[in-house]
Amino acid sequence: MPPVRKAIIPAAGFGTRFLPIAKAVPKEMLPIVDRPVIDYVVEEAAASGITDILIVISRDKRAIEEFFHSHPSLEAALRSKGKSSELAIVSAPNQRARLHFTWQQEMLGLGDAVLLGRTFAGNDPCAVLLGDTIVTSSDPANPVTAQLCAAFNSHGGSAVALEEVPEDKVSRYGIADATPIGDRTWRVHQWVEKPSRESAPSRMAIASRYVFSPAIFECLAATPKGLGGEIQLTDAMRLLASREPMFGVQFNGTRHDIGNPAGFIKANLEFALQRPEMADSIRHTINSLAGS
Repeated sequence: MPPVRKAIIPAAGFGTRFLPIAKAVPKEMLPIVDRPVIDYVVEEAAASGITDILIVISRDKRAIEEFFHSHPSLEAALRSKGKSSELAIVSAPNQRARLHFTWQQEMLGLGDAVLLGRTFAGNDPCAVLLGDTIVTSSDPANPVTAQLCAAFNSHGGSAVALEEVPEDKVSRYGIADATPIGDRTWRVHQWVEKPSRESAPSRMAIASRYVFSPAIFECLAATPKGLGGEIQLTDAMRLLASREPMFGVQFNGTRHDIGNPAGFIKANLEFALQRPEMADSIRHTINSLAGS
């Protein structure tokens, strides 16, 4: 297999948990401090060695495509005023990687969105990063997607990010039926979608990042529509695991789920506290609110 240089970022869903704002603003474009969620995702991919990224959007999410295009008039105005730092900030998003866009015509699920990248990926391995989830690494020099790429290269099979979740929350996730093989790596035998607490084979949950062999697309094409008339990525992963080796990586880092308002607010606070210019003010506000 060649090295992993391509990634698909699904970002076409309705974002119903963010209504009514999601009627006008894609949830992937909601700001975490002063950058949209999806910019952090693209940054992670690029920092992991990805050079080409396909972002799957819908007709109502052109704002995502616009964000990653250059803005000549704004850039010229900043340049003429000598605002070099602002110019660098504005120019950065469309310089991280070669970006491509395609539309998901119908909301047929995450599996369908990934399947739209079949021609883009060709016979190459491909990473998949969910566009509404930021995953930070405890080692900034080794992003989570890079950890999966390393596992893919060393073990010769698709790799999925795993995180250990509390026993009472396993029913919210796809859970790995897997055997640990050392160094925070698991050999996955099967995937169980949202099991009951009693039937869950483990507490290791899928965590929004994947690196797949090209065989995932054949499995997606063979996957019938499931719950809600959608093609479920987990169903295709179950088929893939029965055909070739698949691995899970219990990554070193933190998953920030921006797909719901509470997670969005929490992520904003966490990222704001990492900014020296505002950390003291934010910390004072949090303490004041908590005290009242």
